[in-house]
Amino acid sequence: MRVQHKGAKRFASAILANLTIGLGLTLAMPAMANDAPIIIQSTTSTQNSGLYDYLLPIYQQDTGNQVRVVAVGTGQAIKNAKNCDGDVLLVHSKKDEEKFVAEGHGLKRDDVMYNDFVIIGPKSDPAAVKGSGNITEALSKIANGKATFVSRGDDSGTHKAERRFWKAAAIDPEQGSGKWYLETGQGMGGTLNVSVQVDGYVISDRSTWLAFLNRGNHTIVFEGDANLFNQYGVIVVNPDKCPSVNVEKAQAFADWIVSAKGQASINSYTVNGQQLFFANAK
Repeated sequence: MRVQHKGAKRFASAILANLTIGLGLTLAMPAMANDAPIIIQSTTSTQNSGLYDYLLPIYQQDTGNQVRVVAVGTGQAIKNAKNCDGDVLLVHSKKDEEKFVAEGHGLKRDDVMYNDFVIIGPKSDPAAVKGSGNITEALSKIANGKATFVSRGDDSGTHKAERRFWKAAAIDPEQGSGKWYLETGQGMGGTLNVSVQVDGYVISDRSTWLAFLNRGNHTIVFEGDANLFNQYGVIVVNPDKCPSVNVEKAQAFADWIVSAKGQASINSYTVNGQQLFFANAK
């Protein structure tokens, strides 16, 4: 009987230990979930330019919050956010961002920063784009001369802007598809690489170009038109649509990036002495 008693005590102790461990894991789970990084669905330019590599360590040091970035074209980023695959949206297509909020997918949209678009092309400039009075004249010269033009073709913010510029010039570049007008379906960095390889023109955000290393014989051939203004915005995904959103930490990031510290950090980021983004949160 004594052996059975000791065995029973050991069995009871084991059950109690397992229950304690199980309870400990259960109690720890919310803390672990709370420590999980928020996901930013983002345009590629903020990634390709190196901005996140500079900015996020400052944010994480300030708040202790972790961030993971999914860098895709703006169109895909918005789709991902609608599918609840992120906590925050940081992109650059204001019309689409405002629609995202109006449809209830986001809580609020705030301006964060801006830069501009430029046309990159061969230094020889075969279409004589340099000296054009505006973006429509520049694109008209490229189309009329059937000079090679490389488009992202990926429904990104840059691609959306490019299509607006072609429309303003009353030109349908699809008529030259596969001939002088080429679509890569890639991000900005990959598209720049293709344009260098085929000696073509391309529209890029300035920040990605300034951080781009494989320039070959290419340079900025057109810039300065007010229509090339490129605004970025931040939106917290609506937890009513996506219950998985960590709204507290998502809002903390959105608040920080438009705060004095966040805005100053954006303005202090440079590549080779050149500022890439200009903070303009209201």
